[in-house]
Amino acid sequence: MYLWPEALGADQVASASGSEIINIYPHRWTVPSELWRNFFDDAESEIGVLVYSGLFLSEDAGVRRIFRQKAEAGARVRILLGDPESEVVAQRDADEGIESLAAKIKNAIVMYRPLLSLEGVELRLHRTVLYNSIYRADEQLLVNTHIYSFPASEAPVFHLRRVAGATMVSTYVESFEHVWDAAIPLE
Repeated sequence: MYLWPEALGADQVASASGSEIINIYPHRWTVPSELWRNFFDDAESEIGVLVYSGLFLSEDAGVRRIFRQKAEAGARVRILLGDPESEVVAQRDADEGIESLAAKIKNAIVMYRPLLSLEGVELRLHRTVLYNSIYRADEQLLVNTHIYSFPASEAPVFHLRRVAGATMVSTYVESFEHVWDAAIPLE
């Protein structure tokens, strides 16, 4: 569609970026469970997860099976979880009025640990204030916004796909990479 995306004006970039939106869900809990599985199952080379705990995902045996199959087929699977000992995790607990986020992260680590023996699967712990949880399957993203004092399950989710000349997906992918680079590999 665009031969030289960097030559586009601001209005053209905004128009192209609007084309990146596949769907918007008012709450994460309204995203159909089969969409999560199909989303990751459609990935061929890259799967990424950036969350504090994402326990709903790590508890899904079907999703873990997909991660395993994709890694065995040569895809890169990168999972970023919040460091359960970090101040940002404690602050998120306080912001949401709960006291279980660190335990949820530890449970997610237990659920993902068997995948770590596979080549291509990496898990890192981050100490980043998250404004969004980001789920990646190649050139598509599910972005779960974070809203102060609300659990992530109550916040909106944007289903996006990369479009030439647009910048939303690229911005979220770049954010993921910044967190990845600063995170500590789980041994």
